[in-house]
Amino acid sequence: MPKITFLVNGQEKPVDAKAEETILQAAQANGVPMESACGGNGFCMTCKCHVRKGAENLNPPNEREEAMGMSGDERLGCQATVKGDITVELES
Repeated sequence: MPKITFLVNGQEKPVDAKAEETILQAAQANGVPMESACGGNGFCMTCKCHVRKGAENLNPPNEREEAMGMSGDERLGCQATVKGDITVELES
C-alpha cells in the first residue's frame, strides 16, 4: 500500500493510499484539508500541490494538467494517481 506524506502548514501527516487512488481521494479519505471546488474534475486548481519526493511514483502529468500550466513539481491532486510512496506539500 503506497504511503503519502502530506506537508500541511509545516506539519507532516502520513496516510496510507490505495494504488491508483488520486492524491485528492487519499486526502479526503484521511481528513487532510485539500480543497476541490470543481469536485475533482481538474478545472479549478484548488487541489494544486507540490511533489517534494517520489514524483516517479505518480502517473505522468496529463493533458488537463498541461492545459492548466502545471510545471516542475506542481500537480493537480485530482489528476495525479499514486503508484508508490510520495511526499506532497499542500498550497496554503
